[in-house]
Amino acid sequence: MNWTTPADLQAQLQRRWDRGDLLRASVAPTIAWPLRLNLTAPTAADLAARFDDVRRWAAALTAVPHVRLDWREWLHRVQGRQRLPEAAFIDTLDAALALVGKRRAADVYQGLWQQTAATLPALLPWLTKRPLQAIELAPHWQRLSAVVAWVQAHPRPGVYLRQVDVPGVDSKFIEAHRGVLAEWLDLALLPAAIDATATGVAQFARRYGFLDKPVRIRFRVLDPALPSLPGCHELPDITLDAASFAALALPVSRVFMTENETNFLAFPPREAAIVVFGAGYGWDALARAAWLARCQLHYWGDIDTHGFAILDSLRGHFPHVSSCLMDEDTLMAHRLHWSKETEPVRHDLARLTADEAALYDALRDDRFQARLRLEQERIGQRWIVEHLAT
Repeated sequence: MNWTTPADLQAQLQRRWDRGDLLRASVAPTIAWPLRLNLTAPTAADLAARFDDVRRWAAALTAVPHVRLDWREWLHRVQGRQRLPEAAFIDTLDAALALVGKRRAADVYQGLWQQTAATLPALLPWLTKRPLQAIELAPHWQRLSAVVAWVQAHPRPGVYLRQVDVPGVDSKFIEAHRGVLAEWLDLALLPAAIDATATGVAQFARRYGFLDKPVRIRFRVLDPALPSLPGCHELPDITLDAASFAALALPVSRVFMTENETNFLAFPPREAAIVVFGAGYGWDALARAAWLARCQLHYWGDIDTHGFAILDSLRGHFPHVSSCLMDEDTLMAHRLHWSKETEPVRHDLARLTADEAALYDALRDDRFQARLRLEQERIGQRWIVEHLAT
């Protein structure tokens, strides 16, 4: 039996709610009322063969509140003339909202619309596009709107986020809502106030002219013969902002990069070399250091799919970087230290060498072990020293 049930009628309206249609209709005439719902009714054969079931079906539909039914008369050979629902309608938006239990939410949305139309009309297209998200943001709406109004009044302000002078707003609030604020600011600001080359939440500050927190780059000098900074002796552990690191003029020919702090600290001395600690997938700061292009670069990451994905990403900035201790011999020599990745990478990586790609494919295809991972800190120190010596 595929006759339309009361739950089916409600589900049709729920889908319109989930798409935001009913909320849009609360502020603009986007739906023609009355709204006809899909209704699959019994056939004449059903009436003859399942009379009692048909009567119960009709009674159940009749009991649905806020739904208006059109009826059709049937002539039953035993029971005589009968009336059955033929079509179902929702006559008003209020009835539709009542059926899905969303009257209060619609009131919230209408309030946000009226408030925004009066104060920040440039955001109305966003409200039309994302009505459900607007309701979720309702508790924060006043503060979010105040941030947008402040940036409108101070385009490309050249201050840190914590210096935005809005009551009840701090930098953590802005950072937590960068995604929606970016969408709003793109609508509310003049094009000249937006750096279109800065995209994504990570570049929120640069896109809208805020000062960004300086990125710190930590490195160790591996050659005691290299010139050192004042006050630094032997093999110093140094942290510089990205601009200062980019301006370095160290006479080094090799740069090693590792993701593990212990490996960074224990990295053996090497002639004319430094080791850089942990950048993960964020290589933009290192890419500013043009002098790295003349160095031999070696990346040492975990032997797992993410390690090779990071290597692939790094080659987007430095195509000449080579992998270090990320080979099958190292993997097989440390079987006792194998572990598992939580969420392996599965997509193709175009910048790997043939040997790297072969090992990556073996890892993502689970040829050695499901979700295999060898963390870099598990590799023996003797193995490291011997490998670097070659």
